[in-house]
Amino acid sequence: MKLENQLLKKIAETYGTPTYVYNLDLIKSKYNYFKAAFPWPDLRICYAMKANYNTAILNTMKSLGAFIDAVSPGDLSLALKCGFKPSQIIYTANNMKDAEVDVVMKTGVLMNIGSLSRLEKYAKKYPGTRVCIRFNPDVVDGEHDKIKTGGDLTKFGILLEDTDQVIRITKEHNLKVIGLHEHTGSGLIKSDSILAAMKNMMSIAKKTNFPDLEFMDFGGGFKIPYSPDEQPIDYKTMGHDIVSLFSNFCDAYGKKLGLYFEPGKFLTAQAGHLLVEVNTIKNNRQRAICGTDSGFPQLIRPMFYDAYHHIDNLSNPDGEKIRYDICGNICETGDLFARDRLVNKIREGDLLSINDAGAYCYSMGGFYNLRPMPAEVVVEKTKIRLSRKRLTPDELIALILKESHDMLPVL
Repeated sequence: MKLENQLLKKIAETYGTPTYVYNLDLIKSKYNYFKAAFPWPDLRICYAMKANYNTAILNTMKSLGAFIDAVSPGDLSLALKCGFKPSQIIYTANNMKDAEVDVVMKTGVLMNIGSLSRLEKYAKKYPGTRVCIRFNPDVVDGEHDKIKTGGDLTKFGILLEDTDQVIRITKEHNLKVIGLHEHTGSGLIKSDSILAAMKNMMSIAKKTNFPDLEFMDFGGGFKIPYSPDEQPIDYKTMGHDIVSLFSNFCDAYGKKLGLYFEPGKFLTAQAGHLLVEVNTIKNNRQRAICGTDSGFPQLIRPMFYDAYHHIDNLSNPDGEKIRYDICGNICETGDLFARDRLVNKIREGDLLSINDAGAYCYSMGGFYNLRPMPAEVVVEKTKIRLSRKRLTPDELIALILKESHDMLPVL
């Protein structure tokens, strides 16, 4: 299932660098593992497409029977254009404008609302409609402060103590609450966080007793082992505990509800590689600095979250281990993929694979320093194909000029 070094080198030599590579077979395997880990009759896996919106990946998700977690009008538009039905999409955005809500409602997609003010405005404009309510589970967890979405210091979800307000608004405007939603954070560290959040949401379900309730959505955040010394979490054991808890709740509630999750990183992260070429080696006193032809706008997680991505030297996999700072080509001191990292000896011209780059990497990219984003290549059953080409600098500039209303005459 793992892509071998020789195959990755072949892709780099064929399509150049920097290039993202996605292993669609591994994504399928991860999806099937996740589905088997939560044996529930009405299980819905809503792929968090903000993790990676590559259309080959979206089409793979559709073929597997996945639903979609969309968080923006762009997400929604792309999901619909890829063939997902409105009934297969749940829309969860925060700090929405009125116009954004109207766009979503015209499609027939289910709206998931996470603030009292938005719920009040929604209820007045769309009385009697079906809706999902997002609560703050009052459980804090996640790999980094910037991706912890539970607890009273976060912007996400309605506080548990405001449940009576939710009941009042929904009754006054005859809203049909068909779903309850929560999300604790990304890269959950404590295995019992999901269970604690579920129990809080179950207490909300009992208190509100919404007669039209069809499902409960417990979000995503399922952790993967980024570092080689991290142990993978046994989600089959966790899944057994979650299904058991949910089954007991449904028995007491008197209704078999749907069980929804929104994995993104878990499904795609380990299937991705960013291939880069080494163009500069410097020895600054006691620090060996390796320069590459990519940078943080093309993979921002190390700079943004202090995230670890394992790096392999594809060109010299058996060389002696040497410590490097592995840097990008952007005019920022923080433009680093790895600091003080042991890697097989790197030489100028070597090809490196930055691993586990299938989630929140390309999707968080941009054109800082006016460098085009990498190409994207997918591999499926040993077949390699270009999914999205790399723009040339001239093509990028042509797009910018085409969209500009402030062009000065060329002298």
